[in-house]
Amino acid sequence: MTDATIVAAQSEADAPPAWGAVLAMTLGVFGLVGAEFLPASLLTPMAADLRISEGMAGQAVTATAAVALVTSLLITVVTRRLDRRLVLVGLSVLLIFSNLLVAMASNLPMLLVGRVLLGMALGGFWTLSAATMMRLVPEPYVAKALSVMFLGVSAATVFAAPVGSYVGDIVGWRNVFLGAAVLGAIALVVQLATLPSLPPRGHSRFGTLVEVLARPGVGFAMFAILLVFTGHFAFFTYIRPFLETVTGVGVEGVAAVLLGFGVATFFGNYLGAVLLERSMRFTLAIMPVVMAVLALSLSAFGGNLAGDAAMVALWGLAFGAVPVAWSTWITRAVPDEAESAGGLFVAAINFAIATGAAAGGALFDASGVASVFVASGVVLILAALTIVSAVRTRPA
Repeated sequence: MTDATIVAAQSEADAPPAWGAVLAMTLGVFGLVGAEFLPASLLTPMAADLRISEGMAGQAVTATAAVALVTSLLITVVTRRLDRRLVLVGLSVLLIFSNLLVAMASNLPMLLVGRVLLGMALGGFWTLSAATMMRLVPEPYVAKALSVMFLGVSAATVFAAPVGSYVGDIVGWRNVFLGAAVLGAIALVVQLATLPSLPPRGHSRFGTLVEVLARPGVGFAMFAILLVFTGHFAFFTYIRPFLETVTGVGVEGVAAVLLGFGVATFFGNYLGAVLLERSMRFTLAIMPVVMAVLALSLSAFGGNLAGDAAMVALWGLAFGAVPVAWSTWITRAVPDEAESAGGLFVAAINFAIATGAAAGGALFDASGVASVFVASGVVLILAALTIVSAVRTRPA
């Protein structure tokens, strides 16, 4: 870094925590993740209104994830000369336009364009989030700030699907997306009011991603991230069929269990911040171990509503700590290139979403939902072993 950059970094480190800006980031991720999840609860009316199949409407989700993956790898290079405040505000503008475009969509191409814009906003915002938190609060507060930001994810997970479905039934799916645009506008206003100027840092270029990945322990860390999120999404994608066929509950029961999962992730965010103050390696490793035990236990002993609901809630508690822990790992293990490491992190998660869902689907069709949970448990144990044996928790 140049002398001017070092001085600027020191000045940021000495500044008091910018909790208003942290709140702005939280509102941003709430709007982004909420918009990402909305089609899942509105798929049927969207498909009927646009005169397309539900499968075609579901491609709106695929388009978002695919574009988010690509954006996460390109955003730091494309915007390397821009103030991060300007970039984050621009991504929030994309979120607003995405929701407006979807709300006005008259056909599938228009719907997909809107969701592509969301993928760009989602991938870019997530990539820059950890590095931004490093600059908004002093190092001792980074884990706490990240846990606050991830409360936005938990809130979106809890509220987006049920609220979207309920409100959409009353006012129509288009008005739900208009409401999401309003939420995005509120987040934008708060960001404009609270985010300080954040001049670019690092030496972001296409080769930087490879250089960061080649650092000791970083490649293994990304592999571990891929395994953890693959194991999670293999489990979570097929939790509803499990609850319906093994536990034997109806739609109301499924909604109640998933609500318990979502609420538990709130506490998991806080739990992650607390554990990180004691040991990062322990926090990174113990969560996939707990999740593995729960997946295997559900596979072997599932069938009782109270027991299954408790185990799914415990899974939510453990998983809630995972993104907080790994985002904090980025700020400590790759502090000089946190944006590039964040891009690799987001790319790994989006790849894991596709991998976990696809591999889980193949296992589900071949041998049932219990086998999906067994595979999830095995993958998570492998992730924990990788973390313990190969992941470094100090600067690489």
